[in-house]
Amino acid sequence: MLTALGLDAAAETVYRAMLRHPAAGVAALADAVGLPEEEARDALDTLSELALVRPAAGDAGRLRAVSPDIGMEILMGRQQAQLAAQQQRLESSRAAAAQLISEYAELRPATSHPGVEQLVGLDQIRDRLAVLTREVREEFLAFAPGGPQTAENMAASRPLNEDLLGRGVRMRTIYLDSVRTNRPTVEHATWLARLGGRVRTVPSLPTRMIIMDRLTAMIPVSSDDTAAGAVLLTGQGTLTALCALFETTWETAQPLGETVPTDPNGLTGQQATALRLLAEGHTDEAIAKRLGVSHRTARRIASELMERLDARSRFEAGVRAVQQGWLPTRS
Repeated sequence: MLTALGLDAAAETVYRAMLRHPAAGVAALADAVGLPEEEARDALDTLSELALVRPAAGDAGRLRAVSPDIGMEILMGRQQAQLAAQQQRLESSRAAAAQLISEYAELRPATSHPGVEQLVGLDQIRDRLAVLTREVREEFLAFAPGGPQTAENMAASRPLNEDLLGRGVRMRTIYLDSVRTNRPTVEHATWLARLGGRVRTVPSLPTRMIIMDRLTAMIPVSSDDTAAGAVLLTGQGTLTALCALFETTWETAQPLGETVPTDPNGLTGQQATALRLLAEGHTDEAIAKRLGVSHRTARRIASELMERLDARSRFEAGVRAVQQGWLPTRS
């Protein structure tokens, strides 16, 4: 029952037995739980690593189990630290991707660069994308930031999606968590799933991106105006990095049909991301854009977080969040 907190079944069984029989030795514990003595010792080693057992006072040769209230606090603290570390690794990957993308942001149409083709204007982007998608054979991956999709964009994408999925192309799309409250976008994603596409959501995405057969990627030159221009990337090193970014994000994303989980502090991924941006001093407008929500919704999320932290300013909210373990301490 406690495997989600890092405690395997054998260790949990031995821990429970130690609480019931605090004076029992290894042999007696093994007998009580029906395990070979060697497995019982391995379980004790696991419990010791997790700080759930300690040497008994006055008897260095015997171990005692810490009380469950302290033990569960220790396990949840470790889990929270692991979640924070995972989030930090993901943010590092996003930062690396953003840096990679920025290297191409200043390209001019006349610039010659191996593995890079610049597309100017929405018509050129759509024409090139139409040609490329007809050539896709195996896999189509996409980041779809910006929150709820417009009816025009969803209608325009349907023939393309039907064609890809009808040809057996594996399609995976990552939207923002904010689309979960937008019925037309949810219906569109459900329609994709019925055809065989897979859809997940995350609190935030670094940029709009399409990857085809892991050979070609298309990203906008400017995240503020995705219709202004895009770059088509075919360099092996670039594609390897962008595919790794997609897979890392996909692993932390939540399937659209499932409830968004909360962390040990009761925060959703969207709230945790908003809190981090809030602590970094971002405006409501910047937070809204990153989360794909309206300015009013971003302000409401920020207000709710500050109220929960009993903070009167954004700076104080950041300090309190770190003190309460809601945010990792900056090194």
